[in-house]
Amino acid sequence: MKRSSSIELARWLGSEDRKPLIVRGARQVGKTWLVRDLADTAGLDLVEMNFEQNPLAARWFRSNDPRRILGELSLALGRDIVPGKSLLFLDEIQAGRSVLPTLRWFAERLPGLAVVAAGSLLDFALAESATRVPVGRVSYLYLEPMSFPEFLRAHGQDRLLKKLAAWTPGGEASPAAHEAASIWFERFVMVGGMPAVVAADVSRGDPRECRRLQYDLMTAFRDDFAKYAGRMDTLILDQVLLAVASMLGRKFVAARVGEGVKQHQASRALELLCQARLCHRVLHSAANGFPLGGEVNPRRRKVLMLDVGMSHALLGTPAGTTFPPWTSLAPQVRGQLIEQVGGQQLRLVQARPGHEPSLFYWQREGGRAGEIDFVLQCGTRIVPVELKAGASGAMKSLHQFMFDKGLDLAVRLDANPPSLQLIDLATTKGQKVSYRLLNLPHYLSWRIEELLEQL
Repeated sequence: MKRSSSIELARWLGSEDRKPLIVRGARQVGKTWLVRDLADTAGLDLVEMNFEQNPLAARWFRSNDPRRILGELSLALGRDIVPGKSLLFLDEIQAGRSVLPTLRWFAERLPGLAVVAAGSLLDFALAESATRVPVGRVSYLYLEPMSFPEFLRAHGQDRLLKKLAAWTPGGEASPAAHEAASIWFERFVMVGGMPAVVAADVSRGDPRECRRLQYDLMTAFRDDFAKYAGRMDTLILDQVLLAVASMLGRKFVAARVGEGVKQHQASRALELLCQARLCHRVLHSAANGFPLGGEVNPRRRKVLMLDVGMSHALLGTPAGTTFPPWTSLAPQVRGQLIEQVGGQQLRLVQARPGHEPSLFYWQREGGRAGEIDFVLQCGTRIVPVELKAGASGAMKSLHQFMFDKGLDLAVRLDANPPSLQLIDLATTKGQKVSYRLLNLPHYLSWRIEELLEQL
């Protein structure tokens, strides 16, 4: 299964000012596979070292001379490591954090050797004051679960993907493409983007196997809680993770996590889950100007999970010989799943090489009703995004938001075919508002920025 991040890796490998690369992402999102595929595609000899499996290997990196380090490694591994012909892969580097500072010497004294480091719990090491990272001497790549286009490619749906990529605002949408893409997207919502689950869906197509793998992944994530030892009681981490699943689409309130969990404990547990990249905060922004992160309210946030498959494992969504029909799910569960998978895809829309994606939402303050699910910064535009689980739904908050902020372009993600609509009406307060609304089915959310540029 090819990943879009392979393009970024190939670009890094061919860069004239290449620095050692640190790949950051949660466990099981495909970091190791991606690096191995890069070496295979580029015809490089892969020299792989896993510091969780061999923590004593860090002793070979005590020198500030990279050639001496390679000499030690060559003797220890019984193989040559040649700049220009080898790729040195330092996996689970958080278990050998003393190695991180040596990346500087590879950048400065041996740039001809391609060096990649990765780690599932790397953020814990990076957050510690004792960990020294060579600032300006490394590059970063942030890896997320598979996107819907990657899911379609894995299933051999290149023709459908090409058709979806061809639609332009104002153009006529193919009814056959809309029907097919809607079916595949519902399947994506059930399977998620974790590579192992997608691979099982491609090879066997058994919903029960997909659910089993999703439960297995959740068990593995929970087993990792023990590695946060000394930071938080694992039972509290588990309660907070369950609370995140139950509060999807709503403001996360630490005081409502559960009996016996204090507010400061819940907030700390959420911070740890975000460091492990099992959860992602969606921050509240006043959205009055650029950047959106310049006006955040730290007391208000929603929380997404790493992947929609985690939601199924925690919410207990059933699966038999087929996945349950979308309409058979409880309306609240449909809303939670759409919020999760919508945010999951919009994180990819907001991703930039070397920068972790950030998501924001807007909510009227002062206890008055009114919320915009997500607010994006696309170029020099602030664009509100409304999510609907079905084909209809009120948009009073969006109309008022567009009037208050003086914006002229918004996006609505729902179950309808794509279209461009002129909104010209009065708000509930009698204020006249006029703007363009780009209506997109959820399966086209990956094209939001491109389509907005066309407008």
